[in-house]
Amino acid sequence: MTTTQAAFRAALLDPERAVPEGLTDPAGQQTTRRFAVYRNNVTVALINALRTGFPVLCKLLGDQNFDQLARLFARAHPPNSPMMMHYGEALPAFLDGFKPLAHIGYLPDVARLELALRRSYHAADSAPFDASRLGAVPADVLMQTRLRLAPAAQFVPSRWPIFDIWRYNTEPDAPKPHGIAQPVLVTRAQFDPAPHPLTSAQAAWLQAISDDQTLEAAVDAATTIDPEFDLGPLLSLLIQQGALTDITTPEE
Repeated sequence: MTTTQAAFRAALLDPERAVPEGLTDPAGQQTTRRFAVYRNNVTVALINALRTGFPVLCKLLGDQNFDQLARLFARAHPPNSPMMMHYGEALPAFLDGFKPLAHIGYLPDVARLELALRRSYHAADSAPFDASRLGAVPADVLMQTRLRLAPAAQFVPSRWPIFDIWRYNTEPDAPKPHGIAQPVLVTRAQFDPAPHPLTSAQAAWLQAISDDQTLEAAVDAATTIDPEFDLGPLLSLLIQQGALTDITTPEE
């Protein structure tokens, strides 16, 4: 990016900056009014993109507060891609350091969940996992195998009840959130992503699998949190929702 382009981009998102030099109308006059209109249109477009991408966050904050947040975010993080469906990737981290909203601790993780739903929606398709392959693995090497998650499977760790918060703000008559930690697994069995709340032990297992660890290491991580951990329900969910794509044994 040239110096001129950088100056134009900075002025476009900051109303306190002067109109970049060299911008003139057909009469050779500085295009102050036209640039102001263009700058406003760009800002509104970015705010609307964030509204579309983070509807629950918008509902939690209210329209006016969300628009103020979105405007500040847009100035700090202008788009780096022409594909606006990806805009807002940095919003959760931005919220982590945003002191005016620090007292609402769950907001960054709610944003991460909404971002995970969007990533899942746009993720590449994958072939369904044949569960019989898992049953065919010899017992003496089963715990040394590794499972591969589908591109559409997204894992959101959290110490907040983000699933309950999301559901309460998206589904009619949903129960009020409970004060518990709710890591979330997002899957996409067909077309629309769906979030699933996890226990802390399930989240530890899934994190280990995401980190390419063996089944043995994943189970160890889960049983450290819950000695009575039962892998069955989570494994069934992963298979039914098409969240697994492959399994590799030590020989492979």
